[in-house]
Amino acid sequence: MHKKLVNFVQELYQTKEFIPLHAPTFGGNEKEYVNNTLDSTFVSSVGKYVDQFEKQIETYTGTVKAIATVNGTAALHTALYMAGVKSGDLVITQALTFVATCNALYHMGAEPVFIDVSKVSLGLCPKALDNYLADNAYINNDGLCQHKVTQQFFRAVVPMHTFGHPVELDELMTICAKWNIALVEDAAESLGSFYKGKHTGTFGDFSAISFNGNKVITTGGGGMVLCKNYDEGMHTKHITTTAKVPHPYEFFHDEPGFNYRLPNLNAALGCAQMEVLPKFLAQKRELSLQYKNLFKNSDFKFVEEPEYAQSNYWLNAIICPDEASRETFIKETNANGVMTRPIWKLMHRLPMFKNAKRGDLPVSEWIESCVVNIPSSPVNNG
Repeated sequence: MHKKLVNFVQELYQTKEFIPLHAPTFGGNEKEYVNNTLDSTFVSSVGKYVDQFEKQIETYTGTVKAIATVNGTAALHTALYMAGVKSGDLVITQALTFVATCNALYHMGAEPVFIDVSKVSLGLCPKALDNYLADNAYINNDGLCQHKVTQQFFRAVVPMHTFGHPVELDELMTICAKWNIALVEDAAESLGSFYKGKHTGTFGDFSAISFNGNKVITTGGGGMVLCKNYDEGMHTKHITTTAKVPHPYEFFHDEPGFNYRLPNLNAALGCAQMEVLPKFLAQKRELSLQYKNLFKNSDFKFVEEPEYAQSNYWLNAIICPDEASRETFIKETNANGVMTRPIWKLMHRLPMFKNAKRGDLPVSEWIESCVVNIPSSPVNNG
C-alpha cells in the first residue's frame, strides 16, 4: 500500500521532491498586507490588522468575542485561566493529544486527568468521561466537583478536536453541566470544522485556536481565544495585554496579566489567509475524497468525519491493520520522500505526566499503535 500512496501523492503534488505533511500556502494578499505593516511601522501588538483579524474570526466562527494571541499554547493558557483553573486543580483531557494541551495546564500548577477517546471522533469519549466522574468525583455542598480521595477540584474538561474532527459536544456539554465543570475546547486543529452546523470552539465557555505554520491557515505563529460572553471576552483581551488600564501615557496595571497579544505583522498574514480559507477547505475536502477512494477495498482504513460533523480534514489519517504494518508504511513512505508520521505518544507515556491520574485507555492505545498521518496540504487544481 505504501507504493500506491507514494505514487498517488507524487502525482497529486506534481513533484518527486520531499513532500511534507502540511505546508502553508501563500497566493493571496499576504505580501501586500505584511508590507503594509512594515510601511506603517506598527509591527507589534498595536495595529489595524490585529483588530481586523479578530473580527474576521468572529464573523466566520460566530463566536461572541475573539482575542488574538502569540500562539495556540498562549491561547490555551489564557482560556484555562479565564475558566478559573488554579494551582492544584484537576483538568480532564484526553491522553491522545498534542503536548501543548497539557503543557498549558502544567505551568499553571494544575494536574491533567487522562480519559479515553472515542472511535467516533478520535476525541474525548463522553461515556468514558461520565464513568470516570461517577467512580471518582462528587458534588460538594457548594455545588463544586471534587475528587473523592484527594479532594482536589475538577475545574475544567478540555476535549481536543483531533485532526479537526469535532468531538461529541452535545454529550460532553451535558456531562459538564451535570458535574458543574467548565468546558474549554482545544480547537487548535479545527478552524473550519462544524458540529451540527455550528463552528467548533463556540460551545465551550472558552476555546483556543492555533495558527501555527502547519495549520489550515497560518500567521507564522499565533492563536486565538474564543469567548462565549462579551464581558469575559473584553476581560480576556485586558489580561492578554498585560492588564494595562488604558491611558495616554501612564503605566497602571490592575491585575496580573500576560504579554500574549498577537503582533500586527502576524495578524496581517492571518487577514490575507482568512480571505482564502473557504478555498483551502474545499481543496482539502476534495483531497479527503480522493484518499477515501484510494484506500477503499484495502486493509488500511481512511479516517472520515463523524456523521454529525463537517470536518476541515486538517491532517488526513489512516488506520493500519496493526502496529507492524504501520511501521513498514511509515518507514517506506518517508524513505521515498513522502512524509508520514505516527500519532503523538500518549501523554501518560511522557516522563512529566507518567504519574497523572487516568482512566482506562483501550481506544487511545489502539489508535496510538495503528494511526498514520499522510500529506494534507491543499492542492490547487486551478
